[in-house]
Amino acid sequence: MRKFEQNSRPAGPPPQRRGPLAGFTLIEMLIVITIIFILIGMAAGRYERSVLRAREATLKQDLFVMRQAIQQYTLDKQAAPASLDDLVQAQYLQQIPTDPITRAKTWHVDMEDVLLTPEQTATGVSDVHSTAETTSPFENTAYNTW
Repeated sequence: MRKFEQNSRPAGPPPQRRGPLAGFTLIEMLIVITIIFILIGMAAGRYERSVLRAREATLKQDLFVMRQAIQQYTLDKQAAPASLDDLVQAQYLQQIPTDPITRAKTWHVDMEDVLLTPEQTATGVSDVHSTAETTSPFENTAYNTW
């Protein structure tokens, strides 16, 4: 009978691979890091734009609410408010909102002699605007004209 020979392998650790499968090269690592930085830069730019859009939406909403409060106060009291503080004291507003563009509680108020109703006895605040002098990059109009 013939005896089958077994593969004889020397005892010890398995042979280690050498060559291109051993790891990443420096140029490969630099390329990956560069791509990651490019993606982070794109994400940061989009984040800044979304924050500015949110501030503009907040400004529009605040102006709408304050203008409605001015009109309601004028119709109810038969006199326009002398200042925005009158709206807070009469509880038409809980507080004067902070301008999201300038981050201050200062607003430009228009004082006009126009009477909204025949029963109105005094004039006062007729409109409110932001004090920001910058321009919206999305609408190309100055914030203080909204």
